Amino acid sequence: MSGAVRSPSTSIRSRRSPSTTSSPGAAAFSLATSGCPLSCSFCQNWEISQASPEDYRAPISSPELVARTAKAREAPVIAFTYNEPTVFAEYLIDIAREGKRRGLRSVMISCGIMTEEPLAELCETLDAIKIDLKGYDEAFYRNVCGAELKAVLRSIRQVAKSPAHLEIVNLVVPTLNDSERMLKGLIDWVLAEVGPDVPVHFTRFHPDYQMRNLPPTPVATLERARDMATARGMRYAYVGNVPDHPGNHTYCPSCGKAVIRRTGFFIIETKINQGRCSFCRGKIAGVWS
Repeated sequence: MSGAVRSPSTSIRSRRSPSTTSSPGAAAFSLATSGCPLSCSFCQNWEISQASPEDYRAPISSPELVARTAKAREAPVIAFTYNEPTVFAEYLIDIAREGKRRGLRSVMISCGIMTEEPLAELCETLDAIKIDLKGYDEAFYRNVCGAELKAVLRSIRQVAKSPAHLEIVNLVVPTLNDSERMLKGLIDWVLAEVGPDVPVHFTRFHPDYQMRNLPPTPVATLERARDMATARGMRYAYVGNVPDHPGNHTYCPSCGKAVIRRTGFFIIETKINQGRCSFCRGKIAGVWS
């Protein structure tokens, strides 16, 4: 795979970069191929995640061309997302290294199913990794995602110990992973294993793919999850996929004031100076430029 690939989706999007990493709100040159080791019944990108590379006809794009194009479009971040980036790990690494030579940072949004050695190389190459922790329950992972929870937890621990910035997303699906037991288990595991400064996004489910029978996640459920996380000591808990919700903002854990305000994918206000709150000078966890 190293060198070039047929890439069905190579595009720039006005996507928000991870919530507490360099230049929040920066444009990201986001790209994908096809395929995923999981088979989540609720996947919102199932057209490419559940497809094979042969299902699409696309031009071959060398890593150098992708990095050069991102630079030309003035996108400071290359984001590997939409389908599972580890299925094209060699190509990803080549692109990220080409981007680094041009002063670009690279991030990956992943399901977290990977073995230790290739993940170590990814952690050395990427600046940030966001992992989907889809639910804190083995049966949920097996029955709904076709995967094993233990593998994801192992990957999260490894990323947390690496130089890469880590964030976690939990898509909260009504009736399937939104119970008090599952939410509490997930929160307690994160706090115990990777600490209170790792951002966790409790994200709204929308009916799609094979789960069109379920309703969107009630906003109150996401607020309950965020409140539980905050009450138990998590410093950067978010409500996701609910535009203009106050849970989108980043708050200083010392004084409680909003230091990053967001609307949709865009930053409307930043009150951080050299990694510290502009109001109380408290430290804001993250990677800042």
